[in-house]
Amino acid sequence: MKLVSFKLLSQNQHTRIGALINDGRIADLNLDTSDMTEFFEQNLIDDAQNNIDKIQEQISQGVDVSESVFALSDIHLLAPFPRAASLRDFGVFKTHMDAASRITGKPISEEWYKLPNYYRGSGSPGSIAGHEAIVTWPNYTEKLDFELEWGIYIGKTGKNIPIEDAPDYIAGFTIFNDISARDIQFRHMTLSLGPAKGKDFDNSNIMGPYLVTPDEIKDPYNLKMTAKVNGELWSEGTTADMYYSFAEMISFVSQSETLFPGEFLGSGTVGMGCGWELDRWIQPGDVIELEVENIGILRNTIGEPEVNPAAWKEKV
Repeated sequence: MKLVSFKLLSQNQHTRIGALINDGRIADLNLDTSDMTEFFEQNLIDDAQNNIDKIQEQISQGVDVSESVFALSDIHLLAPFPRAASLRDFGVFKTHMDAASRITGKPISEEWYKLPNYYRGSGSPGSIAGHEAIVTWPNYTEKLDFELEWGIYIGKTGKNIPIEDAPDYIAGFTIFNDISARDIQFRHMTLSLGPAKGKDFDNSNIMGPYLVTPDEIKDPYNLKMTAKVNGELWSEGTTADMYYSFAEMISFVSQSETLFPGEFLGSGTVGMGCGWELDRWIQPGDVIELEVENIGILRNTIGEPEVNPAAWKEKV
């Protein structure tokens, strides 16, 4: 199933958990919780499927379902987990590493082939956004960038997870646009602690539009990925280029560390899946559409640069 967290545009009061049904609308699942983390902690998948079946049966019988079924134009899609328990973004696409090596002139580290590598993003509530959210253009950057990625959410608690058991811990897949302020990111990374404000700002971690449960995807490692800017195809790739699988990532992270429902693991950028690799740069007002086969299209508009009279003044 394709699960969502959403709010009604007409009310915009509380978050609801829903699912995409056969006619392209979103059904409110009317569960005991409206929190996606609790949904997986309580293992409510079967309840959700039963409710979907009931709603679709009612539709086929001509029953009025207007109180629980909504057009996409009537709702605001949030990130599937509006407050992810944590966010780790890997770099597992060999094609991306090859492109980075060509641009920087630095060879790929031998360690990359031995250990999955990731940085831990802030994952703060303000940084996580969903489909159609306006992308923040921070006041401190002149080079904003998109990243064509996808990722998984953890669906149950586990530690020291064997690779062969790791797929059972995947709640579902989603598209991930890791918005990046490239100029400040590369400056921060010379300090050897990570991208810092190159990645951490409001609406910088965009996820959605759906959480697609594993039963909906026959082969996760053979999916087409594309990025369009204002309708023009900028990037295309495939999940087949992942050097490490999500199962390997889960197993690696879980060594001596407990994973919990709602934690997010990103794939990193597919080869040629960002403006930095292409030497093409997005501008305010651009519409970015990331698509991963069998998952959907994640669409967002780039906002105007923020003006902040209290902006940080660099020391000299």
